[in-house]
Amino acid sequence: MTRVLFLPGIIAPAAERYAALLGHMPDVDACVRDLAVYADAEPAGYSIEHEITAISRAADEAGWDRFHLYAHSGGGACALAFAATHPERLLSLALDEPATDHTSADHADPYWNEIRAARDLPDPQAGLAFMRLQLAPGVELPARPPGPPPAWFAKRPAGIRAITHALDAYRVDPDRYRAFTKPVLFTHGSLSHPRWLAMRDRLASWFPQFRAVEFVDVHHLHTSHQAQPARTAELLRALWV
Repeated sequence: MTRVLFLPGIIAPAAERYAALLGHMPDVDACVRDLAVYADAEPAGYSIEHEITAISRAADEAGWDRFHLYAHSGGGACALAFAATHPERLLSLALDEPATDHTSADHADPYWNEIRAARDLPDPQAGLAFMRLQLAPGVELPARPPGPPPAWFAKRPAGIRAITHALDAYRVDPDRYRAFTKPVLFTHGSLSHPRWLAMRDRLASWFPQFRAVEFVDVHHLHTSHQAQPARTAELLRALWV
């Protein structure tokens, strides 16, 4: 069976994030993991290195020497860091709007000043500002689901702050990406923040085997694998051949 490790973003748990997609992949040996930032009640001392170690540990526990990696948003940033440090373990890399590519070019974008400003707001304004920054100008936030928030949501404010601080501190030399020879898929939505267009073009210039696919009328908060899981599954299967 095709061995695939799935990482979510910083908002929704992996099981919820990937339920629709995995429904189209009954024959895949899937390892679905939440981000390491949520392993403890308070993510003190957290860094991107914690996520890299957690990915290796998850694969080891599954008995995998090599595997495919698919990740969204914050998880996508962690997946890029893993590909840069452990390329020998990956068969392919699939990224859905990674939070950053860890390069100086990305962190020079004024967008990061907006992320920092949102991070410093009190709750719940910080979370709302952070989510708005994932969308293109003029795109409205999705309606909040009725009823009380799920129990897992209580960890999200601290997790968002921790991962944005960690991403601020972590860098990857683009030469690491140039040396990654496995196939890479990059998906993005037409209603997401336009920063992902610049990231797409940077990564396309570095990764030797790179394909980008846009999903029209889709955005970061209800993204490709949720809005169009069958099409996403088809793209992934083509990547894994």
